[in-house]
Amino acid sequence: MDGLLVMDKPEGWTSHDVVARARRLLREKRIGHTGTLDPFATGVLVLLVGRATRLAQFLSGAEKEYEATIRLGYSTDTGDLTGARLAGGGADCASLTRERLEAALSSLRGEIDQVPPMYSAKKVGGKKLYELARRGEEIERKAVRVRVSEFEMVAVGGDAFMLPGPEGSCDLRARVVCSAGTYVRSLAESVGGLLGTGAHLAALRRTRAGSFTIDAAVTPEGLQKRIEDGTPAGEFLTPLEAALPEMPAAHLTAEDERKVRHGAAVPAPAAWPEGFHVRLLDERGSLLAVAVYDSERGRLLPRVMLAAEK
Repeated sequence: MDGLLVMDKPEGWTSHDVVARARRLLREKRIGHTGTLDPFATGVLVLLVGRATRLAQFLSGAEKEYEATIRLGYSTDTGDLTGARLAGGGADCASLTRERLEAALSSLRGEIDQVPPMYSAKKVGGKKLYELARRGEEIERKAVRVRVSEFEMVAVGGDAFMLPGPEGSCDLRARVVCSAGTYVRSLAESVGGLLGTGAHLAALRRTRAGSFTIDAAVTPEGLQKRIEDGTPAGEFLTPLEAALPEMPAAHLTAEDERKVRHGAAVPAPAAWPEGFHVRLLDERGSLLAVAVYDSERGRLLPRVMLAAEK
C-alpha cells in the first residue's frame, strides 16, 4: 500500500497517535508524517504510506496555513492554552481597535526571525526542547528566519474581530500562511507584545499543508469506517504521482524506464537549473523516481527511487 493520506488530527492526539492508529488500520508499518502538530491543535496532518515515506524530504518543507485564536490579556508558560497562566492582568479590549490590531499583524508579515520556544519539539543537542522545559531548564536558542506570507484578522460577526475571553481577556481570530518551521504560538505572543499585553495561542487548526487541504482530510474514525466498509485504498490514498504537483515531470520511454530502474541517467527533455528536482514518470504515468538535473550533461540522475519491484 503506497500513497499519501491526509488526516484531520483530533484535539488531544499527538501526531504519533495518528500515525499509530493509521498503522493499525492499514496494517502497514511504513507510515510517517510531514509535520508535527501539537496535541491541542487540530487539522491537516499528511501521512506518508509505504514507498511514499521516501518523499518526506520533498514534502516536510511545504507552506502551511492555519486558523488561529489569539487570546489577548495574559501569557502562559508554554505560549498556548495548555500552560500555566503567568502574572499579568487582563487586556483593555475596548482600546484594541481594528487599526491597532492590523498594525500589529502587518508588522509580523514577511521574513522575520523567530526564537524556537522552549515548549517545542525542536531538538538542540539531541534533546527535545519541551523535555528540558519540563525539567525546569531553559537553554539558549538561535533565531531562525521564517516567512509569514499572510497574517490577517478573521471577522467573528459583522465588523467585529474579537470575542470576549475568560478572566478579562479577548480572543482575536486570525488566518496565517507561513513557511514550514514557523511557530504560530510565537506569533501570538509577539502580537501581544506589540499591543502591550500578554497573549497566548488559545486554538490552532491547520487547514492546509502544501497542496493538501482540510477538505480532503479524513478523521481517524472516518478512516476506520471506510476500511470496515471495504472502501478501496485508492479512494482515500493520494497516489505517488500526485504527491508533488509543483515539481516538473519528465515522461519516459520504455527504454529510459529500464535505465532508470537500474539507476542510470537519462536525457532531459528540457533545461532546468542545476540540481533541480524532476519527477520521472513511466509510460503509464506512474512515478518511478525523483531525479536531479545535471545541467552540464543535460541529463536526469535518479536520486530517490519509487518504482515498485517487478
